Amino acid sequence: MANCKAVLKGRGFKPIFLMNSNTSTGSIIKLNQASLSLLPGNVRVPKYDRHQITNGIVHIGVGGFHRSHQALYLDNYFHQNPGSDWGICGVGLLDNDYDRRMRDALLSQDCLYTLVERSLEGDPARIIGSITRYLFAPDNRQAVIEALADPKCRIVTLTITESGYYYIEGSGNFDVNHPTMQHDLQHPDQPIGTYGFLTAALEKRRKKGLAPFTVLSCDNIQGNGNMVRKMLTTFAEMGDPELGRWIAEHVAFPNCMVDRITPLTTPADIKMVGKQFGIDDAFPCVAEPFTQWVIEDTFCAGRPDWESVGVQMTKNVHPYEMMKIRLLNASHMLIGYLGSVAGYTYVYEVMADPLFQQAVAKLMDEVTPTLQPVPGIDLDDYKKTLIERFSNPKIRDQLPRLCLNGSAKIPKFVLGSIRDKLQLEGAIDYLSLTIAAWCRYINSHDEQGQPIPIDDPLADILTQRASLSELDPRPLLGLTEIFGDLVESPRFVEAVGDQLRSLHEFGAKGTLARFS
Repeated sequence: MANCKAVLKGRGFKPIFLMNSNTSTGSIIKLNQASLSLLPGNVRVPKYDRHQITNGIVHIGVGGFHRSHQALYLDNYFHQNPGSDWGICGVGLLDNDYDRRMRDALLSQDCLYTLVERSLEGDPARIIGSITRYLFAPDNRQAVIEALADPKCRIVTLTITESGYYYIEGSGNFDVNHPTMQHDLQHPDQPIGTYGFLTAALEKRRKKGLAPFTVLSCDNIQGNGNMVRKMLTTFAEMGDPELGRWIAEHVAFPNCMVDRITPLTTPADIKMVGKQFGIDDAFPCVAEPFTQWVIEDTFCAGRPDWESVGVQMTKNVHPYEMMKIRLLNASHMLIGYLGSVAGYTYVYEVMADPLFQQAVAKLMDEVTPTLQPVPGIDLDDYKKTLIERFSNPKIRDQLPRLCLNGSAKIPKFVLGSIRDKLQLEGAIDYLSLTIAAWCRYINSHDEQGQPIPIDDPLADILTQRASLSELDPRPLLGLTEIFGDLVESPRFVEAVGDQLRSLHEFGAKGTLARFS
């Protein structure tokens, strides 16, 4: 399997020049290690020797967010600590077009890529060099297992999305019947899922007498470390109870909170990088300027000095997780579903409508009483910052990205606040509107009659339930794998029903106007 580390140490790639009259130099430069010195002066490039970096971190799920967030922090770290042993080996597990495109782009570019931080103040660009190897599991599964089992690997980080944890929301149990889990239990030497790869590698390490690695989830799940601990140990015990006990006793699973809005890369982004910076990059990354990372300081095999590059290490991540998930991610649910129903395409367009911006602010105010005090954070300032971030017109974050996998996101981002507010006997106007907007979205068309594609693992059952009654949310609210026992709350069901009927009668804007 070819990888970027081999390319860096071997022949490299010759820079390719393509004529483009839109660039200031009249040429566009193919991004790779050999061409870094040829890039324009307004592009920051790695000043450290990438040959001297070894891969102490394996990251599973290399997408836009990992490249704009964790990889950026490590790139900053390497500028301060050249010759580090905390380089990243990226891994793509899914046999799909996205992961194949990522593989082809990174391998052709020596694992380099352009990161552009866009705002009204400007669009600074830099080349990120912290990923020095990339493995595509469908091409060679054993290579991934060996990379994880290598004693140099001391941390495994994850961005595998909320649905990648195989967690049954209604019961909190491991989804052992999922086809991926069944495959990996039956074929432990040829896994396809995250737990299968981690278990295979940890078994190799245990048999060789090697220490385990830390597993650090960077997904938007409250208690993400606790979650992956429970799911991974349960999976491992099903194959080998002794291995499961060893993992539970020796592997560290820190909780962490991550934050940076990172839209999906579009063809327009690729063109922008070529036009503004003269770089031919097959898969650049665009993000907002804001970034935050809070990690529970519990590691079993060492870690980088992340504090030196702005990461907050703490004993308790929980208040930060709740703040981010219940304010930012829940607001994204309202923006995504209600904005899609109204016919909008981008987040900043939704936020340019005063009715929608007010609704987002009111939702955050409604949720705030459920939050714990957050050390060092003024919640009023944080909420104002969120409104500004959502309104950034340079970040063309598309609503379908927010709406993706709603059946997995809503329980994690919204339902906890609803349960707390019901217990507190507090208002749930905007929380119930968020659920009603999701129910209306599942009808698969917007207010103009345009189709809305439902991209969700439960799409078939969701659309079937929604078709039973457009005005009655109970068929959807009765899905216990999503809502648990909330359907037994008359107040909740009535509130969602009222909002859903209003959305059908008055539309999204009309419903929001009724709140004013």
